[in-house]
Amino acid sequence: MSFIDVIRQYDPQDVRQRIENATGDDVNRALATEHPGPQELMALLSPAAEEKIETLANRANQTTLRRFGRTILLYAPLYLSNVCQNGCVYCGFSAENSVPRKTLTDDEILADAKNLHDQGFRHILLLTGEAKGEIGVDFLENAIRLVRPWFSSIGLEVFPMAADDYRRLIDAGVDTLTIYQETYDEGLYAELHPYGQKRDYAWRLATPERGGEAGLRRIGIGALLGLGDFRLEGFFTGLHALYLAKRFWRSQITVSFPRLRPADGGFQPLHLVSDRNLVQLICTLRLIIPDAGLVLSTRESAQLRDNLLPLGITQMSAGSCTAPGGYASGERHTEQFAIDDDRSPADFAAMLRDKGYDPVWKDWDGLFLSKEAEQAGTGR
Repeated sequence: MSFIDVIRQYDPQDVRQRIENATGDDVNRALATEHPGPQELMALLSPAAEEKIETLANRANQTTLRRFGRTILLYAPLYLSNVCQNGCVYCGFSAENSVPRKTLTDDEILADAKNLHDQGFRHILLLTGEAKGEIGVDFLENAIRLVRPWFSSIGLEVFPMAADDYRRLIDAGVDTLTIYQETYDEGLYAELHPYGQKRDYAWRLATPERGGEAGLRRIGIGALLGLGDFRLEGFFTGLHALYLAKRFWRSQITVSFPRLRPADGGFQPLHLVSDRNLVQLICTLRLIIPDAGLVLSTRESAQLRDNLLPLGITQMSAGSCTAPGGYASGERHTEQFAIDDDRSPADFAAMLRDKGYDPVWKDWDGLFLSKEAEQAGTGR
């Protein structure tokens, strides 16, 4: 059963009502459940649970310390292109926006990669727009092979692909996939994606499954907060994560919490998501999926990111630029969205150490897979 079959078993209006009607007793039962599921997820996302936010925060902190200790994995996004044929109404890269378009050359890819490597990064996330013909699997494979000598872990946040394409890119050096559904509300999704390949809701929704089938080591999901009701988006994100963790148990599942930021086009959030809402969402996902990596990017302010550290976050970006070629050139006029936390990676790592956390620049190497394959081949 694919996740689209699972999600269509839930009537969004019924889910909304059950979340809104959850009581304090429901929340207490959810907190006491050893292996929480969809019912507990609804209770922990409810207004009643918001009244117990300190309890949720303490429990999330304890769970994170048990599972992850005081470590934060650092990564950086590298934008390869902002060329896009999609009409996503909320995105700075939308084909509707008259912004300078740029696809990096090999030399420019290497320049940005070297810049990030020199700052200490060994985990990198490659990003593009969606432009069939100009930015395809061949382009990505070439980029991956170019940067592979610099990084121990290479992730993708690009257009959805078939499982065979993911296998090809795994062979080139990729081990991680991030794919946001943006909104799990199928009707709203259609309104926000009026044209382009991204308009296909079902194809995008099944992308993490194709990545899991291909054998990716880490699979990341999330909703773009500010599009739909955060409680509903939180429920379906959690449901999706539970499904993936059970079906693809060899892969680590991660969940991101991106809130809308100012971008070209001037799109305004349809649903405001407060800091308190974000705290509840992070704590809930930590309690529902205790082994998941929780990711917070430089979309959020320095002060908020510092304060959210104890609540379950395990992966954070630093020193990010969302413009192609921006690290080496310093040009940022083609950014996908404006970042908020502009601290340098060194300053960010120093903050982590000051707060008693260990900034982790590298926790994986593709050579691990090579050794496993070699041992399997020799029967050891």
